[in-house]
Amino acid sequence: MITICILLYAAGVPYLEINATHVFNMEWHSHARLHNVWQLITNSMVGILCLWLVWARNEVRLPALLSALVTGGFMIAYLLRGFYEGSMERSDGSEVTVFGVINFGVAGFGLGLLLLAAAVQLDAWSRSKNEDRQGKYS
Repeated sequence: MITICILLYAAGVPYLEINATHVFNMEWHSHARLHNVWQLITNSMVGILCLWLVWARNEVRLPALLSALVTGGFMIAYLLRGFYEGSMERSDGSEVTVFGVINFGVAGFGLGLLLLAAAVQLDAWSRSKNEDRQGKYS
């Protein structure tokens, strides 16, 4: 579950943004493009760390927290977009939505946050069961 969320921000977002709509959009100020690339690289590096924690160290809570910070940061930026005149509209005025109702990023990262919460809850249940078993056999 955590892996799906990590892949959304560490691979999916760069795939969607390393093109003429974002990184190579000459209508954007060069400083804004630099910040976009910085954000993409940082989030991807955090994602690589999280994948390592999940798959090599069998960790759940720390990679879930780090992933929630990345995806939650987007959600907060989306909610605050009116304060800084931000938008999810493309240069042509269109917006990518799911079923014409909800912004694609909000839907994807909303699903990601739900998956993270579910993974943390399942981990907590698993830890609780293991502690119960260890208590019975000690």
